[in-house]
Amino acid sequence: MINRMIAFLKKETVLCVSLLLSMVSAFIVPPDEAYLGYIDFRTLAVLFCLMSVMAGLQKIGVFKRIAGKLLGHVRSGRSLVLTLVLLCFFSGMVITNDVALITFVPFTFTVLDMLGEEQKKRLLLPVVVMQTIAANLGSMLTPIGNPQNLYLYGKAGISVGEFLILMLPYTVLSLMLLAGWSLIQGRACPQTLELEEPTVNEDSVHGKGVRYLLLVYGVLFLLCLLTVGHILPWQAVFAAVLIIVFITDRQVLAEVDYSLLFTFVGFFVFIGNVGRISVFREFLQSVIAGREIYTAIIASQVISNVPAALLLSGFTENFAGLIVGTNLGGLGTLIASMASLISYKYVAKEAGERKGGYIALFTVGNVCFLAALVLLNLLLEC
Repeated sequence: MINRMIAFLKKETVLCVSLLLSMVSAFIVPPDEAYLGYIDFRTLAVLFCLMSVMAGLQKIGVFKRIAGKLLGHVRSGRSLVLTLVLLCFFSGMVITNDVALITFVPFTFTVLDMLGEEQKKRLLLPVVVMQTIAANLGSMLTPIGNPQNLYLYGKAGISVGEFLILMLPYTVLSLMLLAGWSLIQGRACPQTLELEEPTVNEDSVHGKGVRYLLLVYGVLFLLCLLTVGHILPWQAVFAAVLIIVFITDRQVLAEVDYSLLFTFVGFFVFIGNVGRISVFREFLQSVIAGREIYTAIIASQVISNVPAALLLSGFTENFAGLIVGTNLGGLGTLIASMASLISYKYVAKEAGERKGGYIALFTVGNVCFLAALVLLNLLLEC
């Protein structure tokens, strides 16, 4: 029993912290009718819908099929590395950074196996490090790229176009840096490759055809996008996704990251209660005011960028600064973005003896990219 509790605490540390903070704050501000006003039900509903749809698309192998088709046209080492990295970068904009890594890091191991043991050993760590950075940086462009963007986008009350313009300079620089690094790293590969298109499991789900499920999830994803753009009411889309997925492929609902949803709830309660304690509220506002970007970057290094966004959003109205800060803050330490832990776990399983080397390379790469983007921010503010 104790071992299970310890394992749960290690696996869901952020969730446990959020619930602990909410419970402690509840002793200071006893529960009342105002508690319901703390919770952003719209963000939770849209996040649930997106996670359900992405889990369904991933289950039928859509993303791996796309990657397989792309790699079928790869003929050189440079184009191979570039494709593997940019798959994570561009897919992160639409399917979120964590889904991109869950899908394409194991896929990368399969592709590198085709090159032989020596080439795989040489490329595995640098390619996965850059895939992780690429997923985190690509996801910062869109409101649906990661959970904190979806939340802060709703709080900011800006249009999708304004969000894209805000993050576009950082995304363009990131793309240039990733492309340059990939081309340099690709020189270690054979200059001529003959890769077979990686096979993807073609089994249908519950006897239903893949094309049928693709149509269902495609329509639901479109509804999610219309909800993010405030075109459709979130309540109707939430009900539609829940009912249709339950009827069509209910096992997908088990793949939703409910711990993330409850993490949001815990922080919503904590932020709401602290906001009602004038001493704490005024202190935090004075610390954050005018320093939103750098406060968010620093906070993300310790508690990761999603909790940092939730915590800081209660004490400033500069949501644009928090959007930039928490996205840049996803670079840095291994826990700065929880999505980064996904890659680390895969590397630990695939090449456990090289975990130390991976962390070292990951840290150096993240610090370099973070420094470049912070410099760009300084130039933009001049």
